[in-house]
Amino acid sequence: MSLKQRTIRGLSWAFIDRFANQISQFIFGIILARLLSPSEYGLIGMLAIFFEIADTFVVAGFSEALIRKKEPTAADYSTVFLVNVFTGIFFYGLLYVSAPGISWFFNEPQLIPIIAVMGTVIIINAFGMVARVPLTKNLDFKSLATISVISNILSGTVAIVLAFKGYGVWSLVWRNITQSLLTTVLVFIFTKPRWGLHFSTESFREIFAFGSKLLASRLFLESYNNIYYIIIGKFFSARDLGLYTRANGYKDMFSRTLHNVIQSVSFPALAEIKDDDARLKNAYRRLVQTTTYLTATLMFGLSATADHFILGLIGPKWAEAIPYLRLLSIAGIFYPLHYINLNILVIKGHSGAHFRLEVLTKLIALPAIAIGLLWGIKAMIVCLIFTWILDYLVTASSSGRLIAYPLREQIADILPSIVFAASLGFFLFIVGNALPFPPLFALLIQGILGFAFVLLVSNQFRIKPFLEIKEIVLQKFLKKSTNVN
Repeated sequence: MSLKQRTIRGLSWAFIDRFANQISQFIFGIILARLLSPSEYGLIGMLAIFFEIADTFVVAGFSEALIRKKEPTAADYSTVFLVNVFTGIFFYGLLYVSAPGISWFFNEPQLIPIIAVMGTVIIINAFGMVARVPLTKNLDFKSLATISVISNILSGTVAIVLAFKGYGVWSLVWRNITQSLLTTVLVFIFTKPRWGLHFSTESFREIFAFGSKLLASRLFLESYNNIYYIIIGKFFSARDLGLYTRANGYKDMFSRTLHNVIQSVSFPALAEIKDDDARLKNAYRRLVQTTTYLTATLMFGLSATADHFILGLIGPKWAEAIPYLRLLSIAGIFYPLHYINLNILVIKGHSGAHFRLEVLTKLIALPAIAIGLLWGIKAMIVCLIFTWILDYLVTASSSGRLIAYPLREQIADILPSIVFAASLGFFLFIVGNALPFPPLFALLIQGILGFAFVLLVSNQFRIKPFLEIKEIVLQKFLKKSTNVN
């Protein structure tokens, strides 16, 4: 099977994985949001940055180093596994002893027992990270899809049962623990790792030399992505943070999920052709165009339907999250573009440049934080939009120089998709304001009309990414029809 065929097959399963998971998480999330309060979501949001930073140290860029290495040895896998596990244990202990201080900072005594229990997720995840690498490296996203769907459905069910029984925020805590535990167990069942428990100093030095720079980059990334949770949780209220968390979660359901799907498949696929610049540029250019088309379409659509989306699905007690969702959706357009540009630096072996760019782009966010403190959450999100645009311009310019894909060429490639998506958003916003129906029914009508708009206008104006997606879908459909006959 050729690289292109394996990539398309991997993308198909990755989309199935994410689609199935998002449907299940979406349904569970609606039920939980109706059972729980914004304040209870806010308590979990206060801890987001601490858990993300701990997970970043556990991963340390080692998974990418193993994926990028053509033939990693058993010693490589074993060494990274041991480092991950011991790092996970260390950071759980660090969080455990820091719990009183974190609780004092946010003035929330409930955080102490939550950290003690939910912190075990760090150790559980550490055990499963290296075991996932062979599946990702071989583009076996069918197995990964099966694992994630099972763990999401079962953990969501546990959370709903606990929420119905009145466990409040603990239903969210045990959802995280159950999901991590099931995922780790299933990964080991599928991969049946046989690398042993041997620490190799040579393997560690080689992998750490590459992964350490990614670790530093990701520390800035996760601090940047989650600093807003700290600011809102400290200077506003748990309720305000809960509203922001829910809006940001819905934005991520489309933007970050789409990025994760494309990243998980494109990184190992592009890594195979990293020494062929002409081929790499062609593949990467198509990736940028397709990513922009899909992300911008989803994000402008979500922004335009935010009022009916929130009111119809999780109820009026979350109404104050509507303006957050409208603005965050626009910011979400540039998140995938920023990071797929950074991927070129990693693929070409420039992890040092990756780190420097992460530092630069995250420093750009400081004014947005200051404005949030002075003028409130909505003003902060507006600044966040401009921050992500600037981040994208910086990273696209840097990565483009490595493969002769200059910024002006990339902007010319993505502009048609952004203009199309903005037109879709304007259309849906006008339609939504004119509909005299209850929110849920109005959202359904907007969804149907939006889907029809995408198909008809994209096909009429021959938008390139749409035509390529259409070709892939038709090929898969015709292949299945032939096999049946």
